[in-house]
Amino acid sequence: MQSNFEQSPDMKRILIYSHDTFGLGNIRRMLEVARHLVESSPDLSVLVITGSPMLHAFRIPPRIDYVKLPCLSRNVEGRYGSRSLSMSLEATVRLRANMIKSVIADFEPDLILVDKKPFGVEDELAGALEALPSTQPRPKLVLLLRDILDGAESTQRVWRKNGYFEAISAYYHQVLVVGSPEVFDLRREYAFPPFAAAKVQFCGYIAREPGRQARQVVRQQLGVQGQEPLLLVTPGGGEDGFTLIDTTLKALATLPPAQVPRTHIVCGPELNDARRAHVHQAASTLANVSVQDFSDDMMSLMGASDVVLAMGGYNTVCELLTLGKRALLVPRVKPGVEQLIRAERMAALGFLHMIHPDQLTPQSLLAGLNAEIEALGSRKARPTLRHHDGLARVTAALFEAIGLEVRVDTAEDTAPAPLHNPVSEAAWSPRRTTPVARSVC
Repeated sequence: MQSNFEQSPDMKRILIYSHDTFGLGNIRRMLEVARHLVESSPDLSVLVITGSPMLHAFRIPPRIDYVKLPCLSRNVEGRYGSRSLSMSLEATVRLRANMIKSVIADFEPDLILVDKKPFGVEDELAGALEALPSTQPRPKLVLLLRDILDGAESTQRVWRKNGYFEAISAYYHQVLVVGSPEVFDLRREYAFPPFAAAKVQFCGYIAREPGRQARQVVRQQLGVQGQEPLLLVTPGGGEDGFTLIDTTLKALATLPPAQVPRTHIVCGPELNDARRAHVHQAASTLANVSVQDFSDDMMSLMGASDVVLAMGGYNTVCELLTLGKRALLVPRVKPGVEQLIRAERMAALGFLHMIHPDQLTPQSLLAGLNAEIEALGSRKARPTLRHHDGLARVTAALFEAIGLEVRVDTAEDTAPAPLHNPVSEAAWSPRRTTPVARSVC
């Protein structure tokens, strides 16, 4: 018996390559894009190719499938290695590259959506891009960038050295940015040359879908009494979030039991076993503190909370902006400063507050949390972010590229803000697009 997909020769195919070596942010974002794509058209199937070890923990909607690559790991210095296999990095990347090339050849996508790195992790996409046919049918290539990549100097250095701008010119149909130039105009910040800047389209931040459970249901499950404030602590994937959780536990331990706010901690699936055990043990000695290891429905937990203590990852910030939650961020500063820049920009715009990790102590954390809790009753109007329909705009751009119809219900201006002090063509010295001696960013 044939499947419905086999009976529909006009079914479009999109391949999503997910940059996936550290934490959960990239794969969560790309799965949200994939979900929105298939929900926006019955004439589409999506194949995700990723090395994320946590992909199986998420709900995969119909008409989405995935190919699992061998995992890579990245340490706090930004160096890659094989995560699980007794193979060298070079051999693991070669295996992944061969798998990617075979998937593209056999799946025959109409469009390939690439996350963050134009040549992929450790250039593993380079061979596949060079092998694409020079004539039609040739899949459209679209690069998806989050709002902020890293600091300006390091990003410009890496992109120039690795030939990423030339890769955009040679291979990519478009560059979609899930962010707003009002917050961070990466064309200007990273000195995009005009030929690359011309392909950039800002789509706005990705507003998140509501959680699967109502606020009151979650609060009842957690044993929250009446209208008492609920503090949610989440370090995202958790791989580098132990300091945030540990400092929180130490801060709460300084309070009399009756003054400890109702606190729920989500460790994240990548917190190592020893530290996870420490968190559970320390929390068990405190009144009003509960812990869970992982949640695939953070929006429900955030919706039930009153104040959120988190790092500064893209997905977390989008969730906070969607829900309008009071939040205190302690961003990551290694191996990159992307989270720090995002937290600083959002704090400057009045969306949330932050503590630099160098200033993080139990005392500074308590002061920041108390300020957020005390402000819960404030009627002062809070600022709102205009551009937060990123999923709809990404879908519209991708559908336009492959000839599918979609309707975006929004009155916001889709045109990106004009460049300020753009890099002139004369000031730009092109380099070859053949990948050589890449740097990490």
